[in-house]
Amino acid sequence: MKILIADDHTVVRQGLRLILANEFRKATFGEASDTDELFERLKQDTWDALIMDLSMPGGSGLNTLKEIKHQFPQLPVLVLSMYPEDQYAVRTLKAGASGYLTKESASEELVNAMKKILQGGKYINAVVAENLLLQIGNKDARPPHELLSDREYQVLCMIASGKEVGQIAANLTLSVKTVSTYRARILEKMNMKTNAELTHYAIENKLVM
Repeated sequence: MKILIADDHTVVRQGLRLILANEFRKATFGEASDTDELFERLKQDTWDALIMDLSMPGGSGLNTLKEIKHQFPQLPVLVLSMYPEDQYAVRTLKAGASGYLTKESASEELVNAMKKILQGGKYINAVVAENLLLQIGNKDARPPHELLSDREYQVLCMIASGKEVGQIAANLTLSVKTVSTYRARILEKMNMKTNAELTHYAIENKLVM
């Protein structure tokens, strides 16, 4: 069994490796610290599972996940992120992930999630399951941020975190004009006029930490 761990923090990678090696005694592990290295490792070898962080240098987490599933559709991907489940879990599952955990999850939950996805299943906890059920229900009852595309949602969270348009553009490798266009679409879809309104909404709905 070969498991690839992608995270830009060495301590996190080493910790995950120790937890999983204790359970999967015959497993071998690979590591990647950024998006470019991740794709390089994926192309170099065949992996049974990938654990990846959403926030790594070199690209947008959701877009990276979609590209991985496009190039390696059979690869089970477990997303392990600092963001709470109600922020990104449903979006990552829709993008092709086999499971979603926060970095605050217990080691036992990590092991259970890995066992589940290695068997071809999906791993979701109670919070994620509830959000999925709500989305399956009345679409008109969904909160405004659920109407945003993945990229628009990402820009919303960054605006609400206090980042300027220029910073967002640099972080996402986009032009300032493109980010401004996303901002305009977000304001229109959410029927708002200012960044302050977006920030207030994001805080009230716990979209930013």
